[in-house]
Amino acid sequence: MIDRETAWGILTEHVQDRGLRRHMLATEAAMRFYADRLDGDPERWGLAGLLHDFDWEIHPTSEQHPMDGAPILRERGVPKDVVQAILAHNPEGSGVDAEQPMDWALRACDEITGLIIAATLVRPAKDVRQLKVKSVKRNWKDKLFCAAVSRDEVREMTEDFSRECWDGGLELWQHVGNVLEAMKGAAESLDLDGRLVQS
Repeated sequence: MIDRETAWGILTEHVQDRGLRRHMLATEAAMRFYADRLDGDPERWGLAGLLHDFDWEIHPTSEQHPMDGAPILRERGVPKDVVQAILAHNPEGSGVDAEQPMDWALRACDEITGLIIAATLVRPAKDVRQLKVKSVKRNWKDKLFCAAVSRDEVREMTEDFSRECWDGGLELWQHVGNVLEAMKGAAESLDLDGRLVQS
């Protein structure tokens, strides 16, 4: 089991884009949030979130990512279940299906963080701690806003996560609220604490 410092070193070695780093940090925060609520190990779940897109800059196609990155993670000592979760977040490309709660959670948390980040950055304060679910909902309805985030995919992944881990009891906007709460707790590391107003 590698520690977070080592995982952060893997990330910074392979990812230079600040926006992609922010996305991975946001996903880490969301994964830790859900680990606490599903009797998971926050360290392992956090690693899955932090590293899930670590190879995107070197393998920028769905045919390569994250399959070609998985051997690098294994060589660096990333646990097998964490690599499994990372592979399962792109089942169409990897052929690896989600099996464990950590897998389902990563799939559900991945895309929605992008919409929340975008919703924060268009606000004058650029502070995720001031963002409300209703604002995310308003942006959700605008299909041109953050168009790269597939609403259908987010809805489907949330339904899968709800069915597999919550007995169907997790609704889409409850999930969005949970991820937003997790990201508010990580506002400083995400640079979404108002500092970008000066940039």
